[in-house]
Amino acid sequence: MAQKNSEKTQSLLARRAFPLVLTTAALGIAALLWVSNVSNSPAGECLVSAETLAALDEVTIGELAALLPTGTGRGYSDLEILDENGNEITLAKYAGKPVLVNFWATWCGPCREEMPALNALSAHFEDSPFEVLTINLDLGDQGVQKAREVLEENSLSKLPLLADPTFAAFDRLKSSGVALGLPATLLLDGNGCELAVLQGPAEWDGETAISVIDKLIELVG
Repeated sequence: MAQKNSEKTQSLLARRAFPLVLTTAALGIAALLWVSNVSNSPAGECLVSAETLAALDEVTIGELAALLPTGTGRGYSDLEILDENGNEITLAKYAGKPVLVNFWATWCGPCREEMPALNALSAHFEDSPFEVLTINLDLGDQGVQKAREVLEENSLSKLPLLADPTFAAFDRLKSSGVALGLPATLLLDGNGCELAVLQGPAEWDGETAISVIDKLIELVG
């Protein structure tokens, strides 16, 4: 009898300890991810409040339900790209403005289908502090010219011709698990800090998108 009671007690203790082990492991993994995310961003640059993320989460519904508020601590103010004149710049040029950064390529069908909606979104907020930044990823010396032709042929005059013909900027997003393919979109605050990420195309000219950008401007504009 004593042996049975001892075995029963050990079994009960094991069952009670198991959830604690899982919880401890989960907390450990979360801590490692948090340290990793913060270490990948400029020191002290990207501290996004929980209130800001919660407010964005409330409006990311419907056709923009896939837009995920993140607040990981990642910053992109030092992301290097080319402007429409071929000059090297970083996203620090847009400091003080909330921005939507969209990565696209001429060979990406969903990207090209999404461009008119982004153009309409940019036109809608033309007189606001918000900007749409479209970064083309066609490789090589002819990449920028291909992108220019697509923008001109489709009358996408509200979208800037920014480029990353080396693919280095997008590789940075891929290596940190932010983006897996194209199109990919980031919402950044005025410090170039990541607020939300969307994989794939979206209806950027719809009422939900306008509500999201209105909220973005309200929060950080």
